[in-house]
Amino acid sequence: MNREVRLARGAAKRFLAFLAAVVMAAGMMMISALHTSAAQESVQEIEVSAKRFEFTPSEIHVKQGAQVRLKVTATDREHGFEVQVFPEGSDKTGDPGLKFSVEKPSFKLPESETQTIEFTALQPGTYDFKCVVYCGSGHHGMKGTIVVEP
Repeated sequence: MNREVRLARGAAKRFLAFLAAVVMAAGMMMISALHTSAAQESVQEIEVSAKRFEFTPSEIHVKQGAQVRLKVTATDREHGFEVQVFPEGSDKTGDPGLKFSVEKPSFKLPESETQTIEFTALQPGTYDFKCVVYCGSGHHGMKGTIVVEP
């Protein structure tokens, strides 16, 4: 075999190795992009408004296992938002049914600002939430529920 043929074969092998590396990298990037897109799509985002003595919607339905992002906005004044992590009627021992990144899911809602509250719905049941910043005579009736369905 002459020198030119060996050089051409070597160049071809290097080119094929380079091409294989490019194809593998592109495939890995596509898989990563699809995984990121699927993760973003699996978050259930719900907009909630807080105004004088009510949350809208006051009943929020999600599926067990869902990643949930509440975008809560106080429209008329400062309010609060606190969620019970154990379902209604449970003995409040063991693992909570709603998993937040904070230990006690209690948030201040400054007027006209949106607060993002994220959790995972682990167990079916009904979870109460309420306003925790006194907002007037109807404050104690400012409540709602998160219903986690199996």
